[in-house]
Amino acid sequence: MKIKEMFVKPIDRDIKGVIKVGQDDNANIKQELEEYVVTRELQKHFRDFFDSYKRGITGTTDKMGVWVSGFFGSGKSHFLKIISYLLENRVVDGKTALEYFEEDEKIKDPMVLADMRLAASTPTDVILFNIDSKGEQNGKQDKDAIVSVFLKVFNEMQGFCGAIPFLADLERNLSEQGRYDEFKEKFKLSFGVEWKEARNDFDFIQDDIVEVLVNMNFMSEEAARNWCTRAANDYSISIERFADLVKKYIDSKGNNQHVVFLVDEIGQYIGDNSRLMLNLQTVTEDLGTACQGKAWIVVTSQQDIDSITKTKGNDFSKIQGRFDTRLSLSSANVDEVIRERVLKKTDAASQALCLYYDEKDTIIKNLIQFNDSIEKKLYDDRFNFAGVYPFITYQFNILGSVLTSIRIHGASGKHLAEGERSMLALFKESAMSVKEKEPGALVPFHMFYNALEQFLDHSHKGVISRALDNDYLNPNHEEECFDVNLLKTLFMIKYVKEIKPNVENLTSLMVSNIDEDRMELKQRVEDALKRLVGQTLVQRNNSTDYEFLTDEEQEINRAIKEEYIDPNEITNKVSEMIFDGLFSDKKYRYPAFNGRYSFAYNRIVDDLPYKGVQNHELTLKILTPNSDELADESVLAMSTTLSRIVLVVLPDNQSFIDEIRFSRQIEKYVLNNSSYKAAKYEQIIEHK
Repeated sequence: MKIKEMFVKPIDRDIKGVIKVGQDDNANIKQELEEYVVTRELQKHFRDFFDSYKRGITGTTDKMGVWVSGFFGSGKSHFLKIISYLLENRVVDGKTALEYFEEDEKIKDPMVLADMRLAASTPTDVILFNIDSKGEQNGKQDKDAIVSVFLKVFNEMQGFCGAIPFLADLERNLSEQGRYDEFKEKFKLSFGVEWKEARNDFDFIQDDIVEVLVNMNFMSEEAARNWCTRAANDYSISIERFADLVKKYIDSKGNNQHVVFLVDEIGQYIGDNSRLMLNLQTVTEDLGTACQGKAWIVVTSQQDIDSITKTKGNDFSKIQGRFDTRLSLSSANVDEVIRERVLKKTDAASQALCLYYDEKDTIIKNLIQFNDSIEKKLYDDRFNFAGVYPFITYQFNILGSVLTSIRIHGASGKHLAEGERSMLALFKESAMSVKEKEPGALVPFHMFYNALEQFLDHSHKGVISRALDNDYLNPNHEEECFDVNLLKTLFMIKYVKEIKPNVENLTSLMVSNIDEDRMELKQRVEDALKRLVGQTLVQRNNSTDYEFLTDEEQEINRAIKEEYIDPNEITNKVSEMIFDGLFSDKKYRYPAFNGRYSFAYNRIVDDLPYKGVQNHELTLKILTPNSDELADESVLAMSTTLSRIVLVVLPDNQSFIDEIRFSRQIEKYVLNNSSYKAAKYEQIIEHK
């Protein structure tokens, strides 16, 4: 049985890794509803959300905000879309969204299901959007940017022009008087073009609009032209008026009508702009006051609301009060989702894997070992092995940390909301890499890089690409090169604190088969590390750990190695570190007689007095490996026999030499390069 034959659903089927707000074709929605996994954590979040939402259905409330927070991979956008389908009770392939949940028994609590049925039966206009994609290019500079985007999507929901709010006001006025359809018909009859196709070219059709409005006796020609003139100017709307528009719309629909704004990535849009935060606060406050629970705002953010408001430094207590429902999604149960959606096995495969684990249990425990203090889960038992195979349990948590660290440290070439893949897609594509192999094959950690590569910045993936073309590392130019695969692993764990990049841990990360010889693999890792260090692709930070080097870091390391250091400069540096740091006392205190007597002494390193001429009777003499005296055994022997000389021999000067080279090159780069590069080097200095 090959690995691909173990899964209930084809491993190579199309799974949307990133849930993009805006993807709304029925095939995608059906798959999302069918395969959505309500984890233990999500059970609680669904309960909290619908319990809060019920308050606006059965009564009134001004606490109509929901803040959904969580890091990359936690499923915020997916949760937001699922909520939108349930509130709208969208019909997909003959079934409502709620029926998908009921038939699959996704929700265990009958009280939560009852609240969901109540919400689904309440008429609701759902407005789901990514605020960054809906906002104007320079819109963030406007203090009213948030309300402008909300007005835009609100107009679009009603079928009005979102891009030109003046036109939307005209359409709304026509609609309220029951003449909007008449206007569209007359416009098409006169000019042969649908109104919705022509309206975005407002600057070129003003005369046409005036003609239609006059012909239908809606406005005089003078009033219509004056309106067109005003429409060409900048548009502004107060938050109070926007709230009134929403309330007026809700009242016109009657029957407990609701409007829900579901906003993806609000935290990323706001950034460090306190004016935008204040704008969101006022929009939420005014909608809550005006609509009393009939208009809701649900947002997602990388950060929870408390940390965002604290960062802004202003008093945002009002917005904290409005966003009373706060749902914090984590990646703690991501393995549950992946096991259910991607790795679910057939009964025959599960039984075979359980038996295989019973046979290989001891071998697996000896094969995969980590020597740092942070927990890295291996297989709990035979059933856990069957559930996550061909992966290893620790990979779920470590990969989540990798993706978060890559984003934080700027290695990601695209914003999360625009295209980074979810862990779901990474595991699925990595599993596809071993689908033709027999049982026993495992997915080594470097395979996740291949699914992630196209979304990385050039400065990071360029290092890997050049390593593949390096004749010393990959003489046969093979697509799969052990040295480069190890380099990929080092890149992914570069900023991850949960794992130390030493030989033992790297060996465990590189395991690709249960029957692999760990001692042989460890030797291959050690040999590969030597080659990578020699090519200045990897740096050894201490006696055990290794670190991937970016382009900028490689440039610095090469310059440091080429820097010439004068021997006297080394001696002066050694003297400074010893006599100003390690042993800074300038006098020797004789221990007898309660330390009553002290004596100044000469401080010498390699025959060079430290800080001027010294004529004391006692001497502390330091010999470094650069000293000529070390080559002369007779001098060394004589020196050690002198009663008034204390001789100390330093075994290695390399650390002092490296420090001098490093500090000198950093000084050059900070002075000679742009502020962008300087910031990069400052980060390197801090790391050093």
